[in-house]
Amino acid sequence: MKKYTYAVLGAGLQGSASAFDMARFGDANEVRLGDISLTVAKAAAAKVNRLVGRRVARAFRVDVANDRAVRKFLTGVDSFLSAVPYYYNVRVAKAAIAAKANMCDLGGNTDVVFQQLKLNGAAKKAGITIVPDCGLCPGMGNTLAVYGMEHFDRPRTVRVRVGGLPQEPHPPLNYFLFFNIAGLTNEYFGKAYVLRNGKVTTIDTFSELEMLEFPSPVGLCEAFVTTGGTSTCPWTFQGKLDEYEEKTVRYPGHYGKFKTMLDLGLLDEKPVRVGKTKVIPREVFHAVVGPQLTVDEPRDVVVLRVIVDGVKAGREGRLILEIMDFFDEKTRFTAMQRTTGYPAAIVAEMMARGEVAKGAVRLETAIDARTFVKTLPLRDIRLQERFEYNLSA
Repeated sequence: MKKYTYAVLGAGLQGSASAFDMARFGDANEVRLGDISLTVAKAAAAKVNRLVGRRVARAFRVDVANDRAVRKFLTGVDSFLSAVPYYYNVRVAKAAIAAKANMCDLGGNTDVVFQQLKLNGAAKKAGITIVPDCGLCPGMGNTLAVYGMEHFDRPRTVRVRVGGLPQEPHPPLNYFLFFNIAGLTNEYFGKAYVLRNGKVTTIDTFSELEMLEFPSPVGLCEAFVTTGGTSTCPWTFQGKLDEYEEKTVRYPGHYGKFKTMLDLGLLDEKPVRVGKTKVIPREVFHAVVGPQLTVDEPRDVVVLRVIVDGVKAGREGRLILEIMDFFDEKTRFTAMQRTTGYPAAIVAEMMARGEVAKGAVRLETAIDARTFVKTLPLRDIRLQERFEYNLSA
């Protein structure tokens, strides 16, 4: 059996979960964990080695802002995950091309993704694959959308609802941080891309509030528009779907409180003067609020619902795909780590095995959705499927 060398750039929460998956399911000879903090990288490598029962993970200190260091770290790697903030991913992709290492990332910013896709020719010439936006959503939610669309002769609409929630919510926001707070505010601020009436459309974040119900123990939730979750799907499915949209799920009350802070400008990036000093409101928000939303080992739950409507065998129907995942007491990985890190690792493993076309490729066209879905039970991620015909049609 062929063995592969993997790497994870950014050895934090999601990166460590991906490294574990690579070591467990990726036929790994070695998994390199690189981070600006060698202490963080060593802790992640030690955890991976302990969980898999062998010394497969190695720790490295890597500064993602040092292109030469990143290239050196990636040399000899078959496939890797970039789990660093999205704004580094273009330069990481260029380093991947230079090192001839297949790359996927957690992404989250569609404008950055389009910059990466412009590297298609260079990636093909280097004989590698670059697939952005491979986490939870963007990521697994988009792949499940493709999987759902394949059940129809003529899919019409796709609606994705996704959120990471504390199992026991506490005020004031009924929310804990399950990833970097900069990623959260990036999702909450700006414009979102959707497909409406067959055309790519931009809409405001924190709009189109709705209420929805999930099975126990989650119950009643609210959902609203955020950025990044649709990734490139609106462009890919233009002409194939009437609508494609994604909303973030939170417990009731979160929307109103956070919307107030948005409206007051507390997440603005334009500097303001405070006394003799200029400060950026969003950075102040990160510094003040971030620690208050951080707990050492949050018991969380992730909900993901994908609803696809369309025509099958001449009849209108609906497919509902649903995942509810929980903090894993055995591995001590949160549900957010599992449902973000594992899907990204699956893509990295598929690239290492040569199952993905070369070039810089959109996730929804890069991998086989049915193959992806078949890997989920191995990771104890349970997908519920329910199909129903529209009896009134």
